[in-house]
Amino acid sequence: MKKKKASRRISLKASWEIEKLLVANQIVARTLEMLRENLLPGVTTYDLDRLAEEYVISCSAIPAFKGYRGYPATLCVSINEEIVHGIPSPDRVLEAGDLVSIDMGVIHDEYYGDAAISQVVGESGSPEAYRLIDCAKEALFSGIEKVKKGKRLGDVSSAIQSKVEEYGYGVVKQFVGHGIGKNLHEPPEVPNYGKKGRGPKLKKGMVIAIEPMVTAGGADVKVLADGWTAVTKDGSLAAHYEHSVAVTDHGPLILSLLR
Repeated sequence: MKKKKASRRISLKASWEIEKLLVANQIVARTLEMLRENLLPGVTTYDLDRLAEEYVISCSAIPAFKGYRGYPATLCVSINEEIVHGIPSPDRVLEAGDLVSIDMGVIHDEYYGDAAISQVVGESGSPEAYRLIDCAKEALFSGIEKVKKGKRLGDVSSAIQSKVEEYGYGVVKQFVGHGIGKNLHEPPEVPNYGKKGRGPKLKKGMVIAIEPMVTAGGADVKVLADGWTAVTKDGSLAAHYEHSVAVTDHGPLILSLLR
C-alpha cells in the first residue's frame, strides 16, 4: 500500500505473536493460491475480489485493505503497466496474456498478514512478461536470504536492487515494504534499493513485508485519477511480489509461504 512515514519504534515480536502472524499469513497464502487458479480470460477483477473476500471471511478473518485509508476493495489487482493498488471493477475483464499482480492482506486475531503475487493470464504471455515475473520473484528471495540476525536492512534492499539491475529492469522507489504486526504498516520501511551495511540492524522478532516492484522500463510512477492505481509513467509492464518474513535465530521465516 502507500508509503507512510514511520513515526514509531520498531517492535520485536514474541514467539507467540509470530505464531499469530503465521496464521494470518497462511490465510493470505491460501487465498492467493485459490486466486491463481481463477486468473482466466473472461474473469473480471471484481470476480476475483468477491472470491477473495468470501474465502477470507470463511476463515474468520477480515480483509485488511478494505476501508484502509478509504481503499474500497479486498484486493489490489494491477494489470500490465499498473504497478500496485489497482481497484477491482466489474468492467475490468482479464484477457489472455495479461500480466496480473494481486496484493492482499487480512486481519486474524488482531494480527495482519500481507503478500502479493504476479502471474500471466492463460499461456500466451509475452516472453518479457514471464521474464519480468521471474525477476520480481528472484529479487524477493534475494532479499529474504539477507534476513538474518546481525545483518542490516540495507543488505536486504541492496540484494533486491542488485538482482533487478542484473536483469536490466527498473526498481520502483516511490513504494516500499514495511514492518507488520498488529498494524498493517509498521516501522521500518523496507526500500527495494539501498546500500549494504546501512539502516537498522535486523534483530530476532522483527517482522517485515518485503515487496519488490519491478518495471520493464523506467522506474517513474504516476497515480491515476482514482487516487490509488499506480502505473509506470512510460507504459512499460510491471510485476510485484511480496512475502511477510520474521527474523529468527535460524534465519528468515517466510510466514506467507504456503504450507
